[in-house]
Amino acid sequence: MSAYVVFIRHHTHNPAELEQYAPLARAARPGHEITPLAFYGEIEVLEGNDLEGTVILQFPDMQAARAWYHSPAYQKAKAHRNLGADYTVFLTNGVPATGS
Repeated sequence: MSAYVVFIRHHTHNPAELEQYAPLARAARPGHEITPLAFYGEIEVLEGNDLEGTVILQFPDMQAARAWYHSPAYQKAKAHRNLGADYTVFLTNGVPATGS
């Protein structure tokens, strides 16, 4: 069953750190089956607090998502993300395919 890592950027406080984060995060993708579904596109908040941006990444399953997130390459990138902005990041299961 697919799994999703969702990033919600609430507030940027150091754009230079995010500029360092972006290429390091891209470099952490090889060897992992990742499908970007949403990547900092237009946002319309329907409920809740304002936010600056979102990313949704699809993985084959929870184990694959965890393997990418906890990889040394992504953890190196994450250090810059954490210095650059306030985020909420979560991992969730998808739903089984219905086979219509």
